[in-house]
Amino acid sequence: MSNMYRVEMNEISKSYDGVHALKGVSLQIKPGEIHALVGENGAGKSTLMKILSGAVNKDSGTIKIDGETVNISSPKKGKELKIGIIYQEFALAQDLTVAENIFLNRLGENKGFINWSELYRKADEIIHHLGFNINSRAEVSSLSVAYQQVVEIAKALSEQVKILVLDEPTAVLAPAETRQLFDVLHKLKSNGVSIVYISHRLEEIFQISDTITTMRDGSVTGTANAKEVTPNEVIERMIGRKLTELFPKRNCPIGDEILTVKDFHNPPHFNHISFSVRKGEVLGIAGLVGSGRTEVARAIFGADPKQAGELFLEGQPINIRSPKEAVKHGIGLIPENRKEQGLVLSMSIKYNMTMSNTQKILGHFGVIKHKQEEMLADELIRTLVIKANDGNTPAEHLSGGNQQKVVVAKWFNADCKVIILDEPTRGVDVGAKIEIYNLINALAAKGLGVIVISSELIEIVGLCDRVLVMNSAEIKGVLQKNEISEKNIMEMAIGGTRNE
Repeated sequence: MSNMYRVEMNEISKSYDGVHALKGVSLQIKPGEIHALVGENGAGKSTLMKILSGAVNKDSGTIKIDGETVNISSPKKGKELKIGIIYQEFALAQDLTVAENIFLNRLGENKGFINWSELYRKADEIIHHLGFNINSRAEVSSLSVAYQQVVEIAKALSEQVKILVLDEPTAVLAPAETRQLFDVLHKLKSNGVSIVYISHRLEEIFQISDTITTMRDGSVTGTANAKEVTPNEVIERMIGRKLTELFPKRNCPIGDEILTVKDFHNPPHFNHISFSVRKGEVLGIAGLVGSGRTEVARAIFGADPKQAGELFLEGQPINIRSPKEAVKHGIGLIPENRKEQGLVLSMSIKYNMTMSNTQKILGHFGVIKHKQEEMLADELIRTLVIKANDGNTPAEHLSGGNQQKVVVAKWFNADCKVIILDEPTRGVDVGAKIEIYNLINALAAKGLGVIVISSELIEIVGLCDRVLVMNSAEIKGVLQKNEISEKNIMEMAIGGTRNE
């Protein structure tokens, strides 16, 4: 019996309609190990983990848990084997309390009787163990996305898992919350739990993991000790080519002010916010989750109200009360939640790309010229390197990275003067990230004013010409190009002072 490994997946294969999602993949995970699984969207990571959890059945191959060959034919069987998986898309009942969600699979197991005080006590205990302060009696719908992620983790831990899979667990967490999560994972590791950690954030991968396995096109391209491999080597194994640079250089000139925000005020969300962005400039807005970054962006775009403040476009005052008016003035917003706010998932790529500027495809009497629409969509698909059969593919069938590029394409088509990108690479693999960085550079090169909001400090440092740092709904400082560093940003984000 091979007790060295908690999990042994040997020669796992899976096909969908003749397309090979996994091609003889083997993966070994030790007890008390944090094992990172990385690769581009569509590499096969999620399929492999769904097979481990029982959500998907393999076509061939074998799985051993603690040396014993097992048949994980369903999620129920996976739970019996103490396998927990936390997906990027939450599986929570929004109208139930935190405690009810944590123990959802065991409610009423004592002949239908529920000891509510005991239920809440146990839930509080688990949440406290995680290091978070969340009311176990609160409805999940009332929680922030970050706290909903914590509830998902608590739910898995309540089942005393031996194997825990986390898919993009920090995508919605602030740095302080991420550190708390890492503390929890280290505790689980010390207790012998095997952890599979899937993330597109390489800095986290190297910070948290013991072992890194890379995948590409349904195959494993390498497994290495995290201390014996470099980030560039990992990226090259993921994308299948030599990496010249993660953040492409941008040499376009920076021109006059194109958008000026003056004394935007809507407490408690943001207080007396003033700044400007220039033509050809990439302006970063950094700060912890909840600092007011997104709220300012949505107020500029007219998606949320403001109590006071003025907006100037190319020196002229404008009054934006709705997204429709923002688009009319040439201001675009790529929201942080692309699925709910950036795309109509059931509609085609073509429709999503052209909806922001239908004037380009309208003929006489307001009739859409379908041939012109298809040509425009095909051109945008080529320009943005979107992986899809054609413009008629529904947006919901694309990977996360390609969905994000469709949202970018929508604003490419809209003849914008200013574009705001809120978390433009959240949940996007490193290959797609590089392509999106190139697109951001291309927008700046066209003379647009570009505003980038990101929780990834390495992204802010690598992309931006100037950075505003927000804390507690206010701008606490402005960093020029030679001052931009993760250290300087974090100092301001956790309590700096305003630059005058």
